[in-house]
Amino acid sequence: MTKLEEKIEGVLNEYSAENESNTPDFILAEYLMDCLKTFNRHTKRRDEWYGVHLEPANKYFIKDKQND
Repeated sequence: MTKLEEKIEGVLNEYSAENESNTPDFILAEYLMDCLKTFNRHTKRRDEWYGVHLEPANKYFIKDKQND
């Protein structure tokens, strides 16, 4: 379990966010981490499809960088 996953589990537990679904907080934390991994994978695929390379403070297209 990563530190982030441990923190998410702690916050879920602190706010009793697992009560409504009656799901243990460690399972919800794992689920949320899986959602984040899936989101990251698909946004990278989207960027590749559009031909962009996005990172903080980078607004340039990959094809523009290759022509420099």
